[in-house]
Amino acid sequence: MRSTRFFIAVLGAVVMLSGCAGMTDQEQRMATGAAIGGAALGVATGSWGWAAVGAAAGAGTGYLIEAQRERERDAFRRGVEEGRVQ
Repeated sequence: MRSTRFFIAVLGAVVMLSGCAGMTDQEQRMATGAAIGGAALGVATGSWGWAAVGAAAGAGTGYLIEAQRERERDAFRRGVEEGRVQ
């Protein structure tokens, strides 16, 4: 029974990670944040409800982090372009 659960967990992880190949950076960060947040609160509290809250918070955090990085990349590109013009 224990080896069956382990096999299912490994198979699930492989399927989830293979689905990330076509994702954007923002989608990957949101998925990673959701997985980490859900696992952390789920383990800490032992409740599915809190695991869902952790997943939502993690996904939101991943979204905000990638949005900030995109703003920084845009600002950098604008600065490079302005430097070339002068």
